[in-house]
Formats: sequence, C-alpha cells, structure tokens
Amino acid sequence: MGTTAYEHWIRDFQAARRERAERGDPEWRTGVPLQPAIRRSVQRFQVGEDGDGAELITKAEAAGDVEYASAVRMFVAEERNHARLLALLLASGGAPVIASHWSDRVFVTLRRALGLRLELLVLMIAEVVALRYYRALRDGADDALTREVAGRILADEERHVPFHCHRLRRALRPLPPPVRVLVTSGWRAALAAVALVVAVDHGPALRRLGVGRGRFVAEVVRSSGPVAATMR
Repeated sequence: MGTTAYEHWIRDFQAARRERAERGDPEWRTGVPLQPAIRRSVQRFQVGEDGDGAELITKAEAAGDVEYASAVRMFVAEERNHARLLALLLASGGAPVIASHWSDRVFVTLRRALGLRLELLVLMIAEVVALRYYRALRDGADDALTREVAGRILADEERHVPFHCHRLRRALRPLPPPVRVLVTSGWRAALAAVALVVAVDHGPALRRLGVGRGRFVAEVVRSSGPVAATMR
C-alpha cells in the first residue's frame, strides 16, 4: 500500500510528540530575569503563538481530507506548546505574559477573513519570520534557559514550514504557472514588508541578540526564495 499524502507528516508530528514527552520540560528554576528589550520581544511573540487555531482546524476539516485535518490539529498543538514554553520562560524570570499586541491582532483578522489557501499563505509569512527570530534568540541570548527554549521552538518551526509548503504546493498546482509565479512573488513581497515591520518593532531586542534590523530583513527575504520555489 502506498503512502498517503499526509501520512509522513502525521508520523513526523507523532514522533515529535513522543520526543517531547520523553524529554520533559526545561529546568525552569534556572531562569533569570530577561533583559528588558528581549523580555518585551518575547512577550509579543508569546501572544502570537497563543492562538487556539480553531479557525485553521475548521477550514482544514472543511477541505475534506481527514489526514490533513489530523496533521493540522497536531500542528496547532505544537504552536500552543510554544506559547506555553514562552509563558513559562517569562514566568521563570519574573515577567508576565501580555494580553494582546497589535501585530497579532492584524494577523488573526487577516487569517480569519480568508479561505484555507490564503490563510496558509499569511500563516507562512509568520512562520518564516519566526524561523529567523528564534534562531537569533537561540544563538544570541545570554542565558542557557532562553537558548534552550528558543532551540526547541526553532526545531518545530523548521518542520512546520515544509509541512505548509507541501499543502500549498498541492493547493497552487491547479493554477497556471504564470499565476503561481505571481502568487509566490506577491507572497515574498508581503513577507519582506512584514519582516521590516518586525525588525522595527523588535529592533532593540535584535540588536541585543547580535542581529541588526537590516540583517534580519535581508536574511528573512533571502530565505523566502527557496520556500517560494517549493510552493510553486
């Protein structure tokens, strides 16, 4: 019997879940207060990770592919775990989570207003930006606990991007090639704009982590080329 379209991804998510259970949580007692700029930055990303994913799950179920919907539920569970890890990281340093941030409200509003294909394109903007952010946090944070939490989240995000690319490639396949190029080019332009906004909003933290605003934007844009090619 051949492998179904999402069987590989389901196995991947299940393996990651087992690994998390066996590994357990980081040692939160080793936490130290985060530098103020990094604390504010982590608080904003924690809000972004904290959505319940109900809209995405509903749209995935409506698409009629039971295995894809199952994989999406596992993806959402990992995103919720990211929010939990970041909240506990903040708490370990004596910092609270925040209720909301304007950037998250914009993304949520856009995603809820769109169909599955366009929602995934918007989601992929956040995912690709997150890849560079968590890499900066893993490599540049002063304390070991922050580096560990960022590394765990980054490892998940590095699996999430190919998962969504797989779905988008199937979703864009019926479009004529010039239209696919137009869609992915537009996606890259939107990603560049969002990366610039994030660089401005999180600039003090990025500098503290050793990544300037310009470098952050340039590296996000550069990384988007292979992602767009995969989607096409």
